[in-house]
Amino acid sequence: MAVGSGARAAYAADPARSRGRLVAEPPSPTRSEFRRDCDRLIHATAFRRLAHKTQVFVYHEGDHYRTRLTHTLEVTQIARSLARALGLDEDLAEASALGHDLGHPPFGHAGERALDACLTVNGGFDHNAQTLSVVTRLERRYAGFDGLNLTWETLEGLVKHNGPLTDLCGAARRASGLPRAIADYARFHDLELWSYPSAEAQAAAIADDIAYDAHDIDDGLRAELFHLEELESLPVVGDALRETTARHVDPPRQGHELIRRVIARMIEDVIGESRRRIAEFAPRAAEDVRQARSAVVGFAPAMAAADRAIKDFLWPRMYRHPRVAGIMQQADQVVRDLFRHYTAHPQDMPVEWAQGVEAADEGALARRVADYIAGMTDRYALGEHARFFDRTPELR
Repeated sequence: MAVGSGARAAYAADPARSRGRLVAEPPSPTRSEFRRDCDRLIHATAFRRLAHKTQVFVYHEGDHYRTRLTHTLEVTQIARSLARALGLDEDLAEASALGHDLGHPPFGHAGERALDACLTVNGGFDHNAQTLSVVTRLERRYAGFDGLNLTWETLEGLVKHNGPLTDLCGAARRASGLPRAIADYARFHDLELWSYPSAEAQAAAIADDIAYDAHDIDDGLRAELFHLEELESLPVVGDALRETTARHVDPPRQGHELIRRVIARMIEDVIGESRRRIAEFAPRAAEDVRQARSAVVGFAPAMAAADRAIKDFLWPRMYRHPRVAGIMQQADQVVRDLFRHYTAHPQDMPVEWAQGVEAADEGALARRVADYIAGMTDRYALGEHARFFDRTPELR
């Protein structure tokens, strides 16, 4: 099938054959089921909050760095490109991308680590599990149900963003076990945690990797955490850099031209490799994709190695750079302080969150406090910290 042909592949998810929603609703006369999911995600309160949640740099650093929202939109664009090229349902790929980071707390991975530590004896914290909580429980926009009542296909894509969570017998694949929110939900709504998600969800997951690699390089260069010449030895990135140098691109544009080329090469690699896998596996329906022993959408081995090399490069130079790590250590303490305060003084949360805490046991209270903090933006968390503590870091 030619790129951009618009023909739906046999293995694509079909909205007309969706497994439906947990709460039955009349169909829309103008939108497919997956398009409705996209629209519900875009209008969700949690989606708007992504504009003020850290990707790597907190908002004080400047207006030109990625936030969770801009990252999400970039992932969505790449996911749709992949879906179009592979004959998949673009709306389902978009829904999987739009919702994939809704569960992230303030301050990026620092906030997640802090909440995970605070909930050590209560199941820990996992942002994918929190995403499920957001779209099934915490969003309250509709009269007939909590959450967004998304289709089964969108929910499975969000939960299985990183692949199957259990084996066929239900045993968790990771040593830390199945996140509690996912285990609780699976008791009454089977998302088949042992299987791979749809090809559309797989496209969104690999789009997340592409966006992380390319745009973290872009933000790292802008922040001067490293320089162009340090990228020369990286596979894919180094080749793209040499091409821009050969064309005598002026320095202000060189970084942008580099990122554009890296994204294009990664997308082209995924399309070529995925077509090879699909031709070999020959799925005849979307269900065949779920039954596969490995993902049908992904990088070729050489590009997968390049992806690992890029992440290995970025880890010490960006994520663990003293300038970033110092700020994130302060952010970690802000989250821990808030958790400690709200568990001791739950009445200081808004009424809808404090309601009924008298009857909640210690574990239930801890989970509710974590849900409340996880929904905060960076700025709101700092403002709340300033209400209860004498000194609040500026995170600069």
